[in-house]
Parts: sequence; C-alpha cells; structure tokens
Amino acid sequence: MNKRFVGVLLFATIVATVASLLLYRLLINRPQPAKAAVVTTQIVLATRDIDVGTVLKEEDVKLSDWPGSVPVGASMKTQDVVGRGITTAIYAKEPIIDSRLAPKGAGGGLAAMIPPGMRAFAIRVNEVVGVSGFVVAGMHVDILISGNKPGGDQSMGTLSKTLLQNIEVLSAGQDYKKDAEGKPIAVQVVNLLVTLEQAEKLSLAAAQTNIQLVLRNPLDREVAVTSGTAMAYLFTGTKPKPEVQPAAPAPHPRVAAVTPPVVKQAPPPAKKEEFTMEIISGTKKTDLKFTGEGK
Repeated sequence: MNKRFVGVLLFATIVATVASLLLYRLLINRPQPAKAAVVTTQIVLATRDIDVGTVLKEEDVKLSDWPGSVPVGASMKTQDVVGRGITTAIYAKEPIIDSRLAPKGAGGGLAAMIPPGMRAFAIRVNEVVGVSGFVVAGMHVDILISGNKPGGDQSMGTLSKTLLQNIEVLSAGQDYKKDAEGKPIAVQVVNLLVTLEQAEKLSLAAAQTNIQLVLRNPLDREVAVTSGTAMAYLFTGTKPKPEVQPAAPAPHPRVAAVTPPVVKQAPPPAKKEEFTMEIISGTKKTDLKFTGEGK
C-alpha cells in the first residue's frame, strides 16, 4: 500500500476525531434554556372514588396542587365541601366541583339528588309494570294508564292513554346509583323524578287506574301527541275520534235600529223689508212707512 496514502488517511482520521470531540464539548457546555415556571393552584381533590349519595368526610378530600387554569366551580377549602352529599359520581384525584354537590344542609342519599322544584314520586311495580326489571336509576320512561272514564261511554270498554312522557327514574327500590350496564333489577317500587303538578296526576292515576311504565331511549326527548285508544277500537280496527269541543252558542241576532224619517221643516217666511220716509212740511214732520211689495 502507498505509504503516502496511509499517512493522509491517518491524518484525516485524527482531524475528524479531534473535531468531533470539540463539537461534543461545545454542545455539552452550552447553557440550557430556562424552563418557564408552571403556575399551580391548590384545590380540593378526591382521595378515592366516591359514589352518588355519599356525604363527604375529611378523609375523602385533600388539598393538592393543580397545574394550569382552575376548573370552574372548584373548591379551594376542604371545609367548604365536607358534610355535603354527592349528586354525581366523583373519581380519585378528580376536582370537587360545586355543581356535583348537594346544597349545604341537604345531607346525602336520595333526597340530595332531587333538583329544586322537583319531587320523587314512588310507584309500586311488578315484573310487567317495571319492564322486566330494566327500569333502573337513570332510565327514562313514559307512563301509560288504563281504566274507565268517569261518566263516559261504558260501551267503549277500557280506555288507554299516555299520561306522562320522558320521565326520569330516580331510583329502583333502594338503589339510586346509575348502572352503566343497565342490568335488570327486580324491585317493587320505583321513584320517578316529576314536578309537583305531575305528582298530582300520578297520585290520582295510581289510585284509580292501572299504570304501565314504557321504557324509552334516554336520548329520545321527543314528546309524541296521541289521542289514546279504547277496547272497542281494538276489535273494530277504527281509530278514536278526536274529542269535539262544544260549540260556542250562536250570538243573538241584533235588530237593526229603526231610524225615524227626517221631516223637512218649511223654511221660515222671508222677513219683509220696511222703508221709512220722513216728510217735513214747515214745522210739521211726518213719517211714512211702506214695504217692498208691489214692485
């Protein structure tokens, strides 16, 4: 091998090695950019998974650093949340949000889950009424009633009509936790979340009619308009006639007022024009009056 070529190759290798070492030392000694300080805020977090209806205790929560923006409604003090009931399940290391807690003094359990202005109405059910146990907490149902209309046509037989629609099931028996799997539960009573007016209707329906719960998709919020049906229509195949509102009484005909004929009055006679002529004869003065007639 040519000694000159070997020498050049060896020299190039040494130069490349030295240059690599110098570049490595330069990169190692380069000052690192300062990292931006992360702003943290202490907020209340859950120390464990907390179920619905649980009343928070000291050991259930803790103050911890939270990086970035603080969630809306997050609590900054543990004493603000201790003793309040949970209305929505909270998981470990999750912020305690005020909207997921019952008001102070409301306690826990089922009562704390009832929104203001709403009521929990209990209905006795069996395997049929409760849709084979699939009416569990969190489901939505329609309420169907069947019975005889008071004072109505009894020849139509039993009447059936949808009383209420899209009603939320608050609890099935004593279980008020929402089951994500929707497993059937055989219970004897379900609690429905209704308004006070709806509770009044259900009270009469539960006492005077038979109630059937109809399960619906919770995402289906459409309210259907139905006229109900009767036993007679099932055999005849006809549809129920819409209820006819009683016609308003016809107004009494108005008698046209008789206007008395206008009597034209004769114009007053024209006033006669009078002329006075004064005649002076010596010391005697005489006035003569005459009208314009006789022209």
